[in-house]
Amino acid sequence: MKRRNFLKLGGAGVAGAVAVGTGLLSWTARARATSIVQTYYITSGSIAQGDGASVYFEGFSSSETGLDVPAKPFIVQEGDNVSVTIINTLSQSHSFVIDGVVNSGPIAAGKIVTVSFTAPQAGSYFFYDALNAPYNRLVGLHGGMAVMPSGISNQLYAGSPTFVQQYFWVFNDIDPTWNSAIQKGITPTTAYTPKYFTINGLGARPPGAPDAGNPDVDAMSNLKTRLQGSVGDRTLIRVFNAGQGTNSVHWHGNHVEWLTQNGQIRPAIWLKDAVPLRGNMGSIDVIYPFSAPPDAYPPVTTGIYPMHLHNEMTQTSGGGLYLFGALTDIEFA
Repeated sequence: MKRRNFLKLGGAGVAGAVAVGTGLLSWTARARATSIVQTYYITSGSIAQGDGASVYFEGFSSSETGLDVPAKPFIVQEGDNVSVTIINTLSQSHSFVIDGVVNSGPIAAGKIVTVSFTAPQAGSYFFYDALNAPYNRLVGLHGGMAVMPSGISNQLYAGSPTFVQQYFWVFNDIDPTWNSAIQKGITPTTAYTPKYFTINGLGARPPGAPDAGNPDVDAMSNLKTRLQGSVGDRTLIRVFNAGQGTNSVHWHGNHVEWLTQNGQIRPAIWLKDAVPLRGNMGSIDVIYPFSAPPDAYPPVTTGIYPMHLHNEMTQTSGGGLYLFGALTDIEFA
């Protein structure tokens, strides 16, 4: 499919309609702080990419036998007492770090460490393995934590614009040669040459491709990645970049309300269709307003639009498979 045609269709030919309102995170505000317990297993394994190649990864996983890349995010409220237990099933030391919040220090092979902290001010927080930087992070040991304002269920921070559903998006760019070196316990010596580009660990599958519409592998169909809503379903998207490359995140259908950049509240909320995302753990928070698309004629309130990055190679897999990279769909239902 030609690029210009994809941008018109927005992946509308992908099979398998899915239910509206299945945002990644749900939350009920509380009047007071409580104790939150979270457990991650540091595991490893291989994940097939868009060109069929099997690539080695490590992850903060939900079970000893699973592999989650990125980690499944968790959500807390300002002031909560948070305990995160990390069980290292691998043969090298790893760590669990949220910059400015908590640092486990080295967790030796086979060891279990619990870190405790008070949930900081409301916002979006990236956690990762800071050892052997940046390799352990790039190979998959990363994820996100959402901190909600105390007693509030529909704002990013007290006084922010409101939303009705929220998602986490984690972008990554992957050099399989580096991942293979980490599997062997050696430090990569080659120049960083990413071949795979993912959103929430998945690449897209264009209409007609094998596995198009399969939510287990297709970022355009996965309910934790694909934006879905009706007009008025304002959607907060917490966006992180685990990879090295700087990107520009481009939404079709609506401009987004750009609330934060790299953890800092912006002095003014701009309406943008493309927002810069710094490499090496850059972050943004935006609201996709799900307003009736303003440029459509005749006017519409339903349809499917794409989200993609403005770095052309990020739309590929294996160095050339176009539309198998870091992109997803936005569905107005």
